[in-house]
Amino acid sequence: MFERNLKYYRLKNNLTKKELASRVGVSAMSITHYENGDRYPDMDIIKKLASVLGVSAIDFIASRNLGLQFEHERFRKNSKLSKMRQEYIRESVEEYFGRFFDAVEMLGGDVLPESPGIREIPLNDDVEVNGRALRKYLGVAESGPVGNLVEIIENKGILLYMFDSDDPDFSGMNGTVNGRPYIVVKKNMTADRIRTTIGHEAAHFAFDWPEELGDREIEDLATAIGGAFLLPKEDAIRELGLRRRSVTKDMYLVCEEYGIALSLLAIRARNCGIISESACRDYFIALNKNGGRKNEKVNAAKESSHLFEQLVYRAVTEEGISIQRGAELLKQPYDVVAEYCGIA
Repeated sequence: MFERNLKYYRLKNNLTKKELASRVGVSAMSITHYENGDRYPDMDIIKKLASVLGVSAIDFIASRNLGLQFEHERFRKNSKLSKMRQEYIRESVEEYFGRFFDAVEMLGGDVLPESPGIREIPLNDDVEVNGRALRKYLGVAESGPVGNLVEIIENKGILLYMFDSDDPDFSGMNGTVNGRPYIVVKKNMTADRIRTTIGHEAAHFAFDWPEELGDREIEDLATAIGGAFLLPKEDAIRELGLRRRSVTKDMYLVCEEYGIALSLLAIRARNCGIISESACRDYFIALNKNGGRKNEKVNAAKESSHLFEQLVYRAVTEEGISIQRGAELLKQPYDVVAEYCGIA
């Protein structure tokens, strides 16, 4: 356990092996040996490592579920994320789902819905057809607003990790754990961006992508399918009409109803022939002059996940695991877990 936890906390602190070694007073090769499990440091070195990384020595021996098989989506070749940040994200995913599946196994392993198949939807040339297919895949009505998307995918047996990150170059990723699909989304994004990211990542593992497609083509298509999933063409026409000259403020009402940003609505309106290419372009020029998409006004309902907490609280109250163990799994204070479980 020590080696995996050391690597996780080093990456979390955005330190190279050489940087960590310099601060602790050992060689970079020693850190490599520690993380590979070839050597185990003495207690003085462990205390120094803990001090530099801002953790306790006990954190290094926290249990890790090593019986899980992960397949992570590879990052694009032109990703702005450094190799170390990519490695940290993957390590964080494995650390989180290790704790998650500890709770699942404590409850007998049958507490999750059966998950959908991977890459089971044939890719169609028509994005609108693909959007409807993704709705069917996730058990959503063929038209109309998509409700709480986090609840929808979790009830469909797809795992979700709301990852706490300030990295501007990361929004989401996907993969599988023990054959079950998972989606990771950056927690501190707006609700509309979380919904857009979930739709994008779901498209990645739901569709059977032809091998001849390049990374950029797949990314663009996944984004387009996610948009058609959130706002089908028939809905866009019903809500906006057949033709508009420009993007107008009244369209914010549609954004709130469908939980999407005005920028996505503008793109969907263009793709559906409701506004012209030039009208869409004019909107984005004006948007960029006003600070870009981060300053868009969106009042989409909050998207959050509570499944992990629910599983752990249930394990504490019904299966008899200790409050302390529940607090360790959730990385929450003892008193918080005790309060939620109704224990004085």
